[in-house]
Amino acid sequence: MHNKKKLIILGVAIIGCFALTGCGKEAELENNHTVVKFDGGEISADTLYETLKDKYGISVLIDLIDHELLDEKYESDDEEKSTIDNQITLMKSQYNNDEEKFNAAISQYLGVENEDELRDLLSLEYKRNLAIEDHIKDNIADDEVQKYYDEEMVGDMQVRHILIKPETTSDMSTEEKADAEEKARQEALDLIKQLDEGANFEELAKEYSDDTGSASDGGLIDYFNKDSNMDEAFLEASIDLETGKYTEEPVKSTYGYHIILKTDQKEKESLEDARDTILDTLMEEKLNNDASLRYESLVAIREEAGITFEDDNLKKEYDDLMETLIQNATTNA
Repeated sequence: MHNKKKLIILGVAIIGCFALTGCGKEAELENNHTVVKFDGGEISADTLYETLKDKYGISVLIDLIDHELLDEKYESDDEEKSTIDNQITLMKSQYNNDEEKFNAAISQYLGVENEDELRDLLSLEYKRNLAIEDHIKDNIADDEVQKYYDEEMVGDMQVRHILIKPETTSDMSTEEKADAEEKARQEALDLIKQLDEGANFEELAKEYSDDTGSASDGGLIDYFNKDSNMDEAFLEASIDLETGKYTEEPVKSTYGYHIILKTDQKEKESLEDARDTILDTLMEEKLNNDASLRYESLVAIREEAGITFEDDNLKKEYDDLMETLIQNATTNA
């Protein structure tokens, strides 16, 4: 992969000067011109092509293909530039912003000789990611979107809560911590009993809640949804509650024991308005759940563009490489 950009340029120059013709088995140059002469011999364009193809052909060819397919569809913009700038800043920080060490590292590990070549490489990867995401979203069925909307989407919720924190310290024994946990749970149960007997939720929150951020406001947590940074147990309990009801058992979270009262819930947005968000969510889930999907999508994108190989050896190398990448992604997931 060293001198990758130079090889790409050289490959383009060769193809531009000598049109490739397919013989069904191997691509050939129509005019096998001499590239270099010396006393007693010469190097032909055909020899040069075969050598480049054997040593670098498939990796350079894949990049050339993807550049042709993606550069026009996904024009570089400010978001891409910002993303690449951030990536390079992070990479340089790993080498204490030492330019010499940084350039040596990207040459050794990425096969690029300078920052400009690195930007070209990262730009192609950025566009591949966009294409992969679009391909996955284009292949998500309407009934899958509908199912997610019906089962997962909820309207924004407003709740009040009372938090009882266990009084534990790091030097406590396991038994002492368990006792403190149980004491907090019993205190929460006692407060639920007071609510059952008609006590005012807001007043109890002001007096007893250990959540200093909301206690003075009667335990109010204003409208939130699944994308909020909320404890999972707290979120699920809030979703399950009917408006006007409070939890009959304390809800255990990472912070302690909660009593939650749902005060309001808005209507969820329409399927039409939520579609893009749902597609993004499902796409991310699919990529996270199937590491091979990235490579399978790239294969499909190239096939849908009508890519055919005029050289059987390159076709086999391509198929073998894609199969290996897919298998490795599956094995290492």
